[in-house]
Amino acid sequence: MNQELALKILLAGHSALLTGPAGSGKTYTLNRFIDYAKDAGKKVAVTATTGLAATHLGGNTIHSWSGIGVHDYLPEGFIDKIPKTRRETIIKTEVLIIDEISMMHDFRLDLVDEICRLVRDKDEPFGGIQVVMSGDFFQLPPINRPNSLNGGFIVNSQVWQELNPVVLYLEEQFRQDDGDLLDILNSLRSNNIRRHHAETLLSRIDIEPPDGDITELHTMNIDVDKINEKRLAELDSEEYIYEQVTTGAANYVETLVRSVLAPPKLILKLGALVMAVKNSPNRQYVNGSTGVVVDFESGTDYPIVKFKNGRTVTMVIDSWELRDGDRKRASISQIPLRLAYAITVHKSQGMTLDAAKIDLRKAFVPGMGYVALSRVRNLDGLYLYGINKTALQVSDDALMINDSLLAKSRADAKKFASLMQDNDVNELNSRSASTVKKQSWAEKVAKMRETHPNAYKPWSIIDDDMLKQYFYNGETIAEMANKLGRHEGSIRIRLKKLFGDDFIS
Repeated sequence: MNQELALKILLAGHSALLTGPAGSGKTYTLNRFIDYAKDAGKKVAVTATTGLAATHLGGNTIHSWSGIGVHDYLPEGFIDKIPKTRRETIIKTEVLIIDEISMMHDFRLDLVDEICRLVRDKDEPFGGIQVVMSGDFFQLPPINRPNSLNGGFIVNSQVWQELNPVVLYLEEQFRQDDGDLLDILNSLRSNNIRRHHAETLLSRIDIEPPDGDITELHTMNIDVDKINEKRLAELDSEEYIYEQVTTGAANYVETLVRSVLAPPKLILKLGALVMAVKNSPNRQYVNGSTGVVVDFESGTDYPIVKFKNGRTVTMVIDSWELRDGDRKRASISQIPLRLAYAITVHKSQGMTLDAAKIDLRKAFVPGMGYVALSRVRNLDGLYLYGINKTALQVSDDALMINDSLLAKSRADAKKFASLMQDNDVNELNSRSASTVKKQSWAEKVAKMRETHPNAYKPWSIIDDDMLKQYFYNGETIAEMANKLGRHEGSIRIRLKKLFGDDFIS
């Protein structure tokens, strides 16, 4: 199935599983759908099974959104104890996004379903919410821990059978541009790794990259920390330290800190190898772009990075949010960088790297090798320390599931093919409403700009940085409004967006 048909099926209101190989555009398609749905005025709950994946989408974990936390079952009286705000969030939700669904246990998806039915008082899957799950079962599976209920992939859940979601299996490839690497990745997905595939991978061992430092992927956190600390210490230049600023209740902040790749205390030096950990709003870099610190801006000390894509960018403070539906619970402000000498395979999920040196000698779970190898675009950008047998394995369950998902997706593509000719499916009601609003308000906005010259103009990164600085300096709403040329109400709304509803009174 292609992305356009998948998007139209989602916009038509169908619950679905969005899946496909690494690099097939799952996150891109999901983000497009989220934007369209929100523009149409729908209440969209954006969640993921891990905090890291949730921050990429600007959402929350499914465990937090539903209130299940780490429960393996619903305790007695659980529903009666759900806070009013959580209950209201679930009742108002029209679309529920669950990203990285491969890492969710089947019984936990059933728990989320049970909560939605009881809270919304509707005995149908998820209480009638449109549920969009996204992920690839060949990547990291659900982890069964000691003294916890064991489970498998969500296709074994009761609600999966009842929901019978449309399967949107994206088959096009947008990351890899190398037929040999694609052949290896596809062979991993079909459990058909042959001798020549292994020999091709082994030929990439002990080859040094020609262009100096590149990011290393390791399976263990302890190895990553040691490498980054050692390489930074080797640079004979002044340290620049950037401390994160957080807002929100301590428990929410703690959850967000664990999910953000930018470290709480970022230490940089001239010549340091760094990685962007967020997409640039003006597309100067993407999550995973690597570069070198070439200078620090005078006056602000913001690091200036020359990325390998050729762009030189002054990296300013950005923010991450923990949202619960429409409510902002916490935020982190930090330079969107981390040291890039090394990163774990787990944290590399979703990234595209031009080149990487990968150590798979300690791979300990099926799918780990697939995740790591699929980060790079081609074999020329792949350098290996070594590889073990586990790295060349994928889950047996994933193999069986994949065949059935692919078959159902192709059948669903035929079933919904007519949507490609239906131009009304993605015509958002908000477009016409927005047009009317702009036309009817044109004179009012023009009048308002006589007093507030920036009224209703988009907020830029520079605007946000100035607002944050004024706020930290203790200036009043009126003072900030005057300096920024905006209405006081606009200032209050922006402060709530930047610092959270619970923080701004």
